[in-house]
Amino acid sequence: VQLQASGGGLVQAGGSLRLSCTVSGITFRTADMAWYRQAPGKQRDLVASISTKSSTNYADSVKGRFTIARDNGKNSVYLEMNNLKPEDTAAYYCNMGRVFWGQGTQVTVSS
Repeated sequence: VQLQASGGGLVQAGGSLRLSCTVSGITFRTADMAWYRQAPGKQRDLVASISTKSSTNYADSVKGRFTIARDNGKNSVYLEMNNLKPEDTAAYYCNMGRVFWGQGTQVTVSS
């Protein structure tokens, strides 16, 4: 099983980024997907999740700014991030079924 995340980068506060995570080696449509993030020295926290039926859940800190979506035809999950804040700076990881992890993609938001 491989989860390949991409889309991170450096952006100014108020800007936007779109993260992508493509899964291979397993049936994608049968698993819940999620994005987590981890800032230096902090624990890894759930940012957003999407079920197999596309029911979504968000951390309070990102509600109204981030949107998670999945495309079963492309074996991919996305995280659209708008109005980014410096406190969103972290490594972002995609997760499949609370078991499999991607390699992480860095998001840095400058003030």
